[in-house]
Amino acid sequence: MLRALIVATVLSASFGRAFEERRPGVRADSAQVVFRAETDLVSFGVTVTDKRGTFLTDLTAEDFELLEDGKPQTLKYFIRGNETDAAPGLHVGIMFDTSGSMTADISTARTAAIKFLNALPGAKDITLVDFDTEVRLAKYGQQDFPRIVERIRSRKPDGYTAMYDALGQYVTGTDDVDGRKVLVVFTDGGDTRSVLGFTDVLTLLRGSDVTVYPVGFMQNQSLSTRNQQQMRLSRLAEETGGEAFFPLNMKEIEAAYDRILTQLRAQYTVGYVSTNSSQDGRWRKVEIKVRRPDLKGSKIQTRKGYFGPYKPSR
Repeated sequence: MLRALIVATVLSASFGRAFEERRPGVRADSAQVVFRAETDLVSFGVTVTDKRGTFLTDLTAEDFELLEDGKPQTLKYFIRGNETDAAPGLHVGIMFDTSGSMTADISTARTAAIKFLNALPGAKDITLVDFDTEVRLAKYGQQDFPRIVERIRSRKPDGYTAMYDALGQYVTGTDDVDGRKVLVVFTDGGDTRSVLGFTDVLTLLRGSDVTVYPVGFMQNQSLSTRNQQQMRLSRLAEETGGEAFFPLNMKEIEAAYDRILTQLRAQYTVGYVSTNSSQDGRWRKVEIKVRRPDLKGSKIQTRKGYFGPYKPSR
């Protein structure tokens, strides 16, 4: 999946140069063997729900059909999310909007983020990205939970909103990370400062294997602004196999992160080696289907494809 790295690198380089000119304060603080052992393995996180919206957790490898650009592929790797000992390591990102536009919602957003982290099952690490005019990124182990909470509580809402730049910083920082990568975004959805545009962010996400779950606080926005931001946040989730939530109260917030955690436990990791040996870096559309006739009409959440490997011509 070299093409994904090339796309991320190119965008990150141009974004980094402009970012240094406009925001020199941006900084970064500082599984499985199967993913390294076979570098051509293409892996996807997949969740399946029935017609009632219930997650299906008992499917087998034989229940899935994989197509790349319409051509059948042979499944080489299959793990259920509830098989905790065998599942790929979980890496969680929390993106927290501390811009001035979040003033009315910051208290609710803080509580939501902390409650989600408190309910989170074992993750190998947690990356906190808080952003306003600047982007600040730090990675923590689970033993550092009190430090994460303190950082979330200490930020005061102020400044512009560089949400797309924050997404870009996080995604390009996950290139060399093996395992499942999940990003939960707490924001009102607007962007007033970024060097990257919405299309740039979509390209980065399509070239990554990060699953995005936006939690949007829209109550204090105008109807027109709210509709636009909801559509964009929903698009980020759809492209990555995640889900967007727009809660109106704490009860709905708790239901949102309960669903996220349930989805993580229900997520299958599937992998295959593509029959397409070309190295042109083109987008490859991937379809993952459930074969079983009794599950006709079930819904599958996953990425839509990936960029193939790229080798420059001489």
